[in-house]
Amino acid sequence: ATSLNLVLGFGGMVSFGHAAYLGIGGYAVGILSAHGVSSGWIQWPVALAVSALYALVIGALSLRTRGVYFIMITLAFAQMVFYLFISLRQYGGEDGINLSAPLQLPGLNLADSTTAYYVVLIVVVTCLWLMNRVVQARFGQALQGIRENETRMEALGYPVFKIKLLAFVLAGAVAGLAGALLANHNLFVSPSLMHWTSSASLIIMVIVGGIGLRYGGVVGAAVMLWLEEVLRLYTDYWHMPLGILLLAIVLFAPRGLAGAWG
Repeated sequence: ATSLNLVLGFGGMVSFGHAAYLGIGGYAVGILSAHGVSSGWIQWPVALAVSALYALVIGALSLRTRGVYFIMITLAFAQMVFYLFISLRQYGGEDGINLSAPLQLPGLNLADSTTAYYVVLIVVVTCLWLMNRVVQARFGQALQGIRENETRMEALGYPVFKIKLLAFVLAGAVAGLAGALLANHNLFVSPSLMHWTSSASLIIMVIVGGIGLRYGGVVGAAVMLWLEEVLRLYTDYWHMPLGILLLAIVLFAPRGLAGAWG
């Protein structure tokens, strides 16, 4: 959600295929594990690189469009990846793939849930710090300027397309790392991770947390996942209260929960 907030909140690019990078990162880990590679020092960089490369290709094509066309082309590419991994029978097809071994890092026992938690926490905090630095830097300020008035920024001499593409690639790489962490945690990854409904859930998290706010994605993800777990204990129709919450935020707190807090 935080990586999506970079392109959606700070860049004004409504990407409806962000879950594809999540799935690509997860499958990079799953495929490496199937071939006996369990080291995090190999899995994570590969997940980052593959997701970034895919985002580079898709961004170079889709960023030449605007508005609803951009939304639909990102959705189309994500669905292409979804059906591609369904067709990979050697890696489980639509049933997904189980990781053959848990993540391995030198000197750490990641089979212990406490150790694994703190490793993931360190990765998350590092990514949040880096994203904040990006937003505060001249690049981040230029990206927000493009969101507000792309024509004016181009007239001022800024390389608009390159800035948007770099933001798109950075967001895709971070999402790929998140997919790798998710696969390591579940010891399982399936094509459902990159379905369009997963992309919609990420967008809802950003809206709930606060579009264009530095910690909006974190707040939105935490609130949505917590509510989902709590509401499931009381009703099978837990989507309805979440829908009401989303409507209330759009109507009464358009800057999201993080914006209302601040």
